[in-house]
Amino acid sequence: MPLPPKLLPLLATTMLLLAGHSAMAQAVYRIVGPDGKVTFSDRPPPPSSPAKASVDTRAEAAANSAGTGNVLPYALQQVARQYPVTLYTSKDCAPCNSARNLLNSRGVPYSERTVSSNEDNDALQRISNDNALPFGTIGGQQLKGFSDLEWTQYLDAAGYPKTSQLPTNYRRPAATPLVAVKAPEQAAPAAAPQANAPQAPPQDPQPRNAPSPSNPTGIQF
Repeated sequence: MPLPPKLLPLLATTMLLLAGHSAMAQAVYRIVGPDGKVTFSDRPPPPSSPAKASVDTRAEAAANSAGTGNVLPYALQQVARQYPVTLYTSKDCAPCNSARNLLNSRGVPYSERTVSSNEDNDALQRISNDNALPFGTIGGQQLKGFSDLEWTQYLDAAGYPKTSQLPTNYRRPAATPLVAVKAPEQAAPAAAPQANAPQAPPQDPQPRNAPSPSNPTGIQF
């Protein structure tokens, strides 16, 4: 049944509001600080801030599924946006595995940063004033080492659900090094001599005005 003409403007307005609300829910800024720490916010940093910001269209902080574009439940988006979780780990670290398992079992969307180089260790020291792993951040809170009770209390306080609400097609982002690996710089090849380049004139083995047995005063004509 067609809608009455009087309801069409109201319907159009409602659709626009819903579209705008959806766009606002997905607009997330990915902010990289001077120390390399990545945070997410719905507001860009102030112009005076040295941090670099870009719009994260996949809303990683709001836990969009990587590579699928499927947005998570709205309530979980809001928590993840306000209190993004980052986990810092290293290889052969049993407590790191425990922290990762806790986040996975609760369905907490998080970013994982690996610490495996001297540059990574230096960056971790600047962020946490320590080199202990695992290290985690929940919003502005820092968690050093792993305690199931402590991490659970902070996740509860932030408002993360106690059981997973992740969609079945959710794929976690791959772990990335804390400090980006730079490709080694290659030395520039030496310039080949030009075929028509002017050659320096040959020099006399002995200056013409140099003294010699036949010209002891070095007089030059």
